[in-house]
Amino acid sequence: MYKPRESTSGAQVLQTARAPVFACHRTARGRGYTRRVENGSPNAVETVGLRKVFGEGSTAVRALDDVSLGFPNGEFAAIMGPSGSGKSTLLHILGALDKPTGGRVVVGGTELSGLSDRELTLLRRERMGFVFQFFNLIPTLSAEENVLLPILISGRKPGKYARRLDELLDLVGLSGRRSHLPDELSGGEQQRVAIARALIRFPDIILADEPTGNLDSRTGAEVLDLLKESASRYDQTILMVTHDPRAASAADRAVFLSDGRVVDEARDPNPDDILERLRTLEPPG
Repeated sequence: MYKPRESTSGAQVLQTARAPVFACHRTARGRGYTRRVENGSPNAVETVGLRKVFGEGSTAVRALDDVSLGFPNGEFAAIMGPSGSGKSTLLHILGALDKPTGGRVVVGGTELSGLSDRELTLLRRERMGFVFQFFNLIPTLSAEENVLLPILISGRKPGKYARRLDELLDLVGLSGRRSHLPDELSGGEQQRVAIARALIRFPDIILADEPTGNLDSRTGAEVLDLLKESASRYDQTILMVTHDPRAASAADRAVFLSDGRVVDEARDPNPDDILERLRTLEPPG
């Protein structure tokens, strides 16, 4: 059973009822937050023997095959591979947006297979933030209103998040454009709004699917810097799917998939090394 975290004065406290016991405490320290994990695992997310099959019989497609991975707290990881290798499928399962055919997914000590759809929704809402290639902003809402959208949807009072809103708009460099509508912002600025929206509820994990895919190289680099800053400042785990070696080189680690299996990984990757590894995964042609 998953129980949503509750806010208390002076601290953000996560409480879950499960075995093993897990608690995550956020306490103010300057403008950032500290984190203490009590479930004995260094991983924010892990998978064991993960499988995903689409279809049945002769038309079945094995999208993921025996994927076992651990993503430590505070890590910025890039997930890479050729088209059809299972990157987005893996990200969707890690984000509790899809369910595996077999295997286990554990998020902060909670095994997802034991949760109801309602509990999965609560876990996503409380623990995760999502950033996509397409910004998905509401065109009739201002930048700050889009950032506050998760708060409004959850039924909480946005006024309680005023300080957090100011902090995030400052972090993404949009304090002076908070009242602008999306069509008054550049593509890079819209993606910054999307990042701030993903961060507004103090998520433990950010899942990013091609976050720089619609941006030029300079703006993309700025977005990656924001993600790295967020991971460092708030001790968040960032899982990013990308096809771009330059984007992946911003990560602490790159994990490579091919035909649904983990086939390689690189620590502190550089673009040339990533490109060479990707070339070895491409089918001969």
